[in-house]
Amino acid sequence: MFNNSARFPVLTPVLIALGTIFSQAGVTAWAQSPRNNDAQKSLPPAGIEVPVAERADLERGLLNLQAALMDLAASKDHHVQSLFPDVQIYERAVASALANHEFFDASDLGKAKELLQAGLARAEQLQKGESPWTRATGLVVRGYISKIDGSVQPYGLVVPISCRPESAHKFRMDIWLHGRNEKLSEVNFLDERSKKSGEFTPQDTIVLHPYGRYCNAFKFAGEIDVLEAIEAVKQQYRIDEDRIAMRGFSMGGAGCWHLAVHYADHWVAAAPGAGFAETEQYLKMSDATLDALPDWQRKLFFWYDCLPYAANLYQCPTIAYNGEDDPQKQSADVMEKALQEEGIALRRVIGPHTKHAYEPGAKKIVAAAVDNLAEIGRERVPTEIHFVTYTLRYNRMDWVQVEGLAEHWAESTVNAVLSTTEEDESLLSLETKNITDLALSFASGLAPFDLAKPVKIEIDDDKLDGPRVFSDHSWECKLHKNQQGAWVVGPREMDPHDLFKRPGLQGPIDDAFMDSFLIVRPTGKSSRSTVSRWAQAEMDRAIMQWRSQFRGEARVKDDTAVTDEDIASSNLILWGDEQSNAVIKRINDKLPIHWQNDNVVADQKKYSATERVPVLIYPNPLNPQRYVVLNSGFTFREADYSSNAKQVPRLPDWAIIDIRTPPDATQPGKIEAAGFFGERWELNPTAAKPNRNKTAMN
Repeated sequence: MFNNSARFPVLTPVLIALGTIFSQAGVTAWAQSPRNNDAQKSLPPAGIEVPVAERADLERGLLNLQAALMDLAASKDHHVQSLFPDVQIYERAVASALANHEFFDASDLGKAKELLQAGLARAEQLQKGESPWTRATGLVVRGYISKIDGSVQPYGLVVPISCRPESAHKFRMDIWLHGRNEKLSEVNFLDERSKKSGEFTPQDTIVLHPYGRYCNAFKFAGEIDVLEAIEAVKQQYRIDEDRIAMRGFSMGGAGCWHLAVHYADHWVAAAPGAGFAETEQYLKMSDATLDALPDWQRKLFFWYDCLPYAANLYQCPTIAYNGEDDPQKQSADVMEKALQEEGIALRRVIGPHTKHAYEPGAKKIVAAAVDNLAEIGRERVPTEIHFVTYTLRYNRMDWVQVEGLAEHWAESTVNAVLSTTEEDESLLSLETKNITDLALSFASGLAPFDLAKPVKIEIDDDKLDGPRVFSDHSWECKLHKNQQGAWVVGPREMDPHDLFKRPGLQGPIDDAFMDSFLIVRPTGKSSRSTVSRWAQAEMDRAIMQWRSQFRGEARVKDDTAVTDEDIASSNLILWGDEQSNAVIKRINDKLPIHWQNDNVVADQKKYSATERVPVLIYPNPLNPQRYVVLNSGFTFREADYSSNAKQVPRLPDWAIIDIRTPPDATQPGKIEAAGFFGERWELNPTAAKPNRNKTAMN
């Protein structure tokens, strides 16, 4: 397995062996979804058999590159270490393809050889203290180390010829999200990004092509990859923060829709092409199918469905494209309707008599529109904000930050307007729904208030005096609702031991895999042999599927080897039970669902501990700034690989799994009970059934 604690991966037979551990079981259709007939799809598909001589040649080249990487890893030169990922991407691409049978065509072997040569050339240059690719224009591939799993992740760039080290000019940056390609291994991605410029290459613009961790529509770890790649580029090039545009087509169009509505204040413009924007209508799920889904599954559609977040595009100029004859025009159709209900008319460009592609004339119109918006630049201090969210995972819009909700997965809104009173005082007017805690802030120089006058705040039915503006023209104010439901200026006073759902600590289970995580393997012996076998198989599957679907190497430690540093830095993914896993034993009595003698206890209900396994996410009792997860990897499974629209969270905050039903491609066993914790992380099994979004019903 790749050793992520080292500065470069080492190829071993373990990855090859993991590929043969599991075969897919028979699949129960997901609520009889009409598109679930491809449930046993293998993703990535099986590769070709590599001829012995070709394999030997690749392994020799790989060993040479690994030796060079070892020399670089030993260097104490900061310059060398900062550019180490730019070399490491080549080694990992070829090593991973060899280990995991991911050469899909004979031509891939030639690509791999070219990558090894390019990687070795960079290594030799870096050993001499040289790094010409950092000053290169045109097509450049680079890499960064992800916070999630410590893996090196690649990205491609198109660098304009005007981008020179001596230039003080800040550059516009466009992000281009690629389409679905089930054979887009790291080898194929790096090869393509080294040879093809892509769909749009605006003048004097750096174009970033994120890998997105393969084929997930830029969701989950793919979403974080886009954000991490952007930050990596900002570290290496002079980027104009007010001229970053989001674009993509097909699967990339779906990613563009989602990143546009969830991070609307990041972009000067969004230009999605085709793709999908939600799950229910795109998969043509009937009312009967939807009614058969559990309440928590319906709520979890609110994570990535874009329709409920449409109002956020008030802050993000958007131009949507599709071919006239493209079935994926459906995404713009439903978003157009959702925006109409918010009083916004979606700008659409349609390629006449065109299927799934850009029509040349329409492409020019889209390009001109994005160019115009980028020339104007993003509005840095909007005087009016319309913000909607359903989770604290997405909690910010410009100078408004939501820090507490009355109920997760319910519509939560903030509408804010800056103005002046009749007495010429600064007035901040806010209307909120389902919000309990707010932070308002303007950085130095950006506060639009009179330095010598007070700031008046009108929020819902309350009138408050805000803090004064600082001398550097910055301003910040925290607000919270008291026990009587009235808004009060100042942060909420909390006991250090109190738990609240807050940004970055709000669940559900999949949220733990969007930041640094560590899989904690049990080493003790449990008297519940069936539980141990289930946990071992599901843990092995989670490790394997993380690599194949999110292109990283999950960090794994024995329970007895977990350190204070691990507890401080990572979400702990704990497998087994309180008998087999020493970390679970330490925290068992502090969890709302826990083992007690021969039972699993959830609130007042008891389940047989030999037949049921608890799955949950919860603030780590050893470090409440991080999560613990019991007995789960990311929650969508093989039946969801056939369509990116199916790749949504499949479990909420907690579940009880009846392991007498074997795991299959849809679930880890029979889900006997499941739900969300309350806003104080309390067990709340009687949560009300959610209202479906009004646009989702149409």
